[in-house]
Amino acid sequence: MFERFAAFRPQLLSLLRIVSGLMFLQHGTQKVFGFPAPARGPFDIASQMGIGGVLELVGGVLLVLGLFTRPVAFVMSGMMAVAYFQFHAMTGGPFPLVNQGELAALYCWVFLYLVAAGPGPWSLDEVMRKRA
Repeated sequence: MFERFAAFRPQLLSLLRIVSGLMFLQHGTQKVFGFPAPARGPFDIASQMGIGGVLELVGGVLLVLGLFTRPVAFVMSGMMAVAYFQFHAMTGGPFPLVNQGELAALYCWVFLYLVAAGPGPWSLDEVMRKRA
């Protein structure tokens, strides 16, 4: 019954990248611009939170566009692993439901999957590959 969805795997991969990138981008715009929700504190580029916000902003845009997808997803996956272990597991224990680290853990694994799977057909990486 579900086998017919297999034909849409490449497009769904692109949609997973785009939607994940858009959601991730919001964390960056929140930290850097205070949008769409107020920032949790003043933006300081020299802080770990400031660097994270810039990485989320730039990484989110690049993921949405599908540009340099594999290296960007690798960096973002590592960043989310650090976020999980540093800010969630260290303060709230090992269970994501309890330590509120579900989103960081999920982003980590989705981005790691994108490292392996690539950007999908709807990406600037694919456009550049076809031109080369």
